[in-house]
Amino acid sequence: MVLVVEDDLDFRELVAGVLSENGYRVDEAPDGETALQLIGNTKYDVIICDVKLPGISGMDVLREAKSQSPDTEVLIMTSYGSVDSAVKSMKMGGFDYLQKPFGLAELEMRVEKAVRHRMLCNEVSYLRHERDIIYRFEDIIGRSHSTREFLEEAERAAMVDGPVLLYGEPGTGRKLIAGAIHYNSERHSGGFVRVNSAGMRERYLAGDLFGHVRGAFDGAGRARTGRFEQANDGTILLEEISHVSLDNQDRILEFLETGKLLRIGHSKSISLDVRLIVTSSTDLGKKVREGGFREELYSLISATTIRVPPLRSRKEDIPLLAEYFLRSLPKELMKQDVVSISSSAFVKLTEYPWPGNIRELKNVIERSVLTGTGEIIEASDIQLPDENVASSGYSGLILKEMEKAAVVDALRRANFVQKDAAKILGITKRVMHYKIQQFGIKHPRWIKNR
Repeated sequence: MVLVVEDDLDFRELVAGVLSENGYRVDEAPDGETALQLIGNTKYDVIICDVKLPGISGMDVLREAKSQSPDTEVLIMTSYGSVDSAVKSMKMGGFDYLQKPFGLAELEMRVEKAVRHRMLCNEVSYLRHERDIIYRFEDIIGRSHSTREFLEEAERAAMVDGPVLLYGEPGTGRKLIAGAIHYNSERHSGGFVRVNSAGMRERYLAGDLFGHVRGAFDGAGRARTGRFEQANDGTILLEEISHVSLDNQDRILEFLETGKLLRIGHSKSISLDVRLIVTSSTDLGKKVREGGFREELYSLISATTIRVPPLRSRKEDIPLLAEYFLRSLPKELMKQDVVSISSSAFVKLTEYPWPGNIRELKNVIERSVLTGTGEIIEASDIQLPDENVASSGYSGLILKEMEKAAVVDALRRANFVQKDAAKILGITKRVMHYKIQQFGIKHPRWIKNR
C-alpha cells in the first residue's frame, strides 16, 4: 500500500497512475493534513511525500509517519538543488529521496527498493524469532498415515484465507506447519510474524501485538509498531492463544470482525490485512464453557482446525526424524563422524513415549552424538528419562532445564573456567562452548576477555 502526498494535482495523478499500473494499491493526499488523517487510519508500506506542502510540511508528515509506524518507508520529493532537505529527511528516518524532475523509471526503481527493504525487514524480524522455516509441505518429514492426513488438511488451509487453529501438544512442529501454510498461500510475499503469548505479561503482550504510542504505559519510552502491523499483507502466528487475557481476546476479535486495529494509547484505528494462525495445546472449547475464552473468538478461529498428533502416535516417523537430526547437526560439534543409528537404538527410540515430542527427540539425538564414543549411535548411547518420570508430565523442556542446571553447576565448581568445567562433565571444550551458547549462559569475565 502506497500513499502519494503532493499538492500538484497533475503530478500527483501521474505518480499514482504509474504506481497503480505497476500493481501497487495507491492512496492520494493533496496536503499534509489529509496525509496525516490517512496515516492515522491506514497502514502504508511506502509514503512518497513532497517536502513543500501547504500548511503541514513534508518533514512534519515524515516525522508523524515514522512516529506512528516506524517500519513504514518514506520517500521525500525535493526540488532541484534542495540537498539540505534531502539530508535532513534521511536523518529523520526517511528511506530515500527523489529530486525533481525525476523520470518514471527512477520512481519505479526507488519505490521497488523501498518495498523490498520493508519485506526484508519483516523477514529478518521473523528470523530473529525462529530460524527453522519450511517452505514446502513435501519437506515436512513423516510418512505415517496421521502425518499425511494433517498435512493434507494444512495444504487445503493454504488455499483459503481465513484463520487457522493448530491444535496439539508442544514440540509437535505446529509453528513449522504454520510457516508452510503461509509460504504456500497467496500471502507468501508478505511477512510471517510469530508471537508466543505463553509466559508474557498481559500488558507487554498487548503492546507487542497491537503496538503503542509513547507513554502509553510505564516503560513505553517510545512508540512501537505492533506485530499485527508488521504482518500486514502477510500472516501472524499467535502461539498458545489460551494464555491471552479476555481483554486482549476482545481486541483480536474486533480486528477479525472489522479489519481495524487500535494501538494502545492511540485514539484512531488503522486498517490492516493480516491472516491469523493460532496454536493451542489446551482444549479451547472447554475454556469457553468455563468462561476463560470468548465464544465468538473461538468460533472464528476454529472454523479451520488442524489437529497435529503427538509423536507417540506416529511411530513410523521417529526413525526418519532421528536420521534427519543426525544429518543436520553441525559436524564441528562432533567428537568424530557419527554416520548412522543402530537397529537397537531405533527400537529404543520407537518404544519411548516422547512426552516432549519432536523437540525432545531432537535434543536426545544431539546429546547422543555429543556424548557418544563411536561412529554409530547405539542403544546404550541414548539417554532417556525413566518412563515413570516421562509419564508424570515432564517434557523435553524440563529435561533441557536439567541439562542447563548441570552445565551451570559445573561452571561454578570450575570458577567459570570453561575448559575445567568441560572436564568435570566429561565433554570437550568445544561442546561446552556450544552448550554455553545454546543456554545463553553469561559471565562478566568472558565479556571482559573478548
